[in-house]
Amino acid sequence: MSANKGLNLTLKVWRQKSQKEKGQMETYQVSDISPDSSFLEMMDILNEQLIEEGKEPVAFDHDCREGICGSCSMYINGEAHGPGREITTCQLHMREFKNGDTIYIEPWRAKAFPVIKDLVVDRSAFDRIMAAGGFISVNTSGNTQDANAIPIEKANADKAFDAATCIGCGACVASCKNASAMLFVSAKVSQFALLPQGRVEAKERVRNMVKVMDEEGFGNCSNTGACEVECPKGISIENIARMNREYLNATLKGE
Repeated sequence: MSANKGLNLTLKVWRQKSQKEKGQMETYQVSDISPDSSFLEMMDILNEQLIEEGKEPVAFDHDCREGICGSCSMYINGEAHGPGREITTCQLHMREFKNGDTIYIEPWRAKAFPVIKDLVVDRSAFDRIMAAGGFISVNTSGNTQDANAIPIEKANADKAFDAATCIGCGACVASCKNASAMLFVSAKVSQFALLPQGRVEAKERVRNMVKVMDEEGFGNCSNTGACEVECPKGISIENIARMNREYLNATLKGE
């Protein structure tokens, strides 16, 4: 098939009216989809088709469509964000599929991420974990502190920045057989724990975040590494080991 020829696809899409109602897979056909279209653009075309037919469009989350916001969470053919590595759903293009393919599209599957409607899940558990982390004590009175006033080893700065790239999409939870959020939480712990500015509340932060993570119903780490493989930002599971050390240290010292 030539690169500019449209794709004819069968879509198996999870439809669920609300959290309280049971959902089911429904089948749709889309035609002449450009291989250069993004996956979300293909979903837009499907919804336009459904609206023209007098049917309810498929609900799905999206915002920036630039791989930044993390809201475009879809489970595509058994993979978080679909085929490809270190991309979000909005960065997935239809050239990854072949003419005549059947594509299965589902929401994240986790107790802590209840389905709101169709492909939209409630990820506010992540917000509550972040809120439990509290604040960072930084003196802002007087003149602004020079950026280079506190020496930070480059290796630590690089690791902190890498951890901070986490966009909270939840792919780690969706990919883990135990629906663990430890990659997400450890990234948020690491981005502060690695820097001197984050050490003041470090012990309290890690204890509180882990406590809320458990209360929200996320599972334990499965140690299979699926979270790292499916993470669109390539967050390393080394952060989980760091969080465990931080938690152990905070718990044993009891400060």
